[in-house]
Amino acid sequence: MPIHILNYMVKQMDDRLNATFAALADPTRRAIMARLTLGEATVGELAAPFEMSLPAISKHLGVLENAGLLRRERRGRERRCRLRAEPLKDAGDWIEQYRRFWDGAFDRLADYLERSAEPERRGRDEGDKDG
Repeated sequence: MPIHILNYMVKQMDDRLNATFAALADPTRRAIMARLTLGEATVGELAAPFEMSLPAISKHLGVLENAGLLRRERRGRERRCRLRAEPLKDAGDWIEQYRRFWDGAFDRLADYLERSAEPERRGRDEGDKDG
């Protein structure tokens, strides 16, 4: 694969991850996402638990929608929102890659510390036999 295509794909993924993490950085938006895990809801239903105006909630919904985390549909007079999980999967995959890295690093550190401690323990054990 040509490098310019790979760079483009990496940038696209970075842009999506940035949008996802930026959207999830706000507690109101995380609460909206949590509500949407129960099923779709109207804008009014999503706004009900918050002490803020409907336009303020709409701005939060816009951020989530722009990040691809929710989809709004007009049904008659209602605007219904539904969770979209694909960006969360991408973010989870990205986090998992670093979890595996750190797990491996900690395992290697534990192995190193274990090996480093063996000569010291042997020395103490041999000293106990002499005394």
